[in-house]
Amino acid sequence: MAFSDLVAKNRSYRRFFQEHDVPLETLRQLVGIARLAPSAGNVQPLKYLISTNRDQNARIFSHLAWAGQLKDWGGPKEGERPSAYVIILGDKRLKPTFGFGHVDHGIAAQTILLGATELGLGGVIIGSIRKNELTQELALGPDFEILLVLALGKPKEEVVIEPLGEGGSTAYWRDNEQRHHVPKRALEDLIVRAS
Repeated sequence: MAFSDLVAKNRSYRRFFQEHDVPLETLRQLVGIARLAPSAGNVQPLKYLISTNRDQNARIFSHLAWAGQLKDWGGPKEGERPSAYVIILGDKRLKPTFGFGHVDHGIAAQTILLGATELGLGGVIIGSIRKNELTQELALGPDFEILLVLALGKPKEEVVIEPLGEGGSTAYWRDNEQRHHVPKRALEDLIVRAS
């Protein structure tokens, strides 16, 4: 698959075939790919908690918020939930803070999702996390900060990329057939100057 096709196919999927198991070794492979991605100052402060355990997945799920623009949707229902998670952690022993300007976890998350897409899986990057509660739930201890959660599985929904409408809204939405529509700005609207 051409890289541009891989990127286009890598959408934010939020509904999955929950019964489709993702092997733990697949998650290890995806983290192995992310391990090779660039790291600011080559500090490499990221660690990962990977889960395919159904009980643990249910506990992780309970601490996440889903699709903020879909106000009447509380997240995937039972049977459509992710079958795997990768939780990206910052190791404070290697880097004390992970605030503004720290980009490693974004690079790692995108790398993992591109790898998952290549394997026929899909997922979504979740930043809306009840971090304190999830940290306690997973008994992570004070050395780790939860940065992002990746929910993964075999996608059960169709995601349609479309141009922005006349009003210019970037809000995603679902149609009556539950297809997920994602408006994207045109290329010519993004390039400020070309010479």
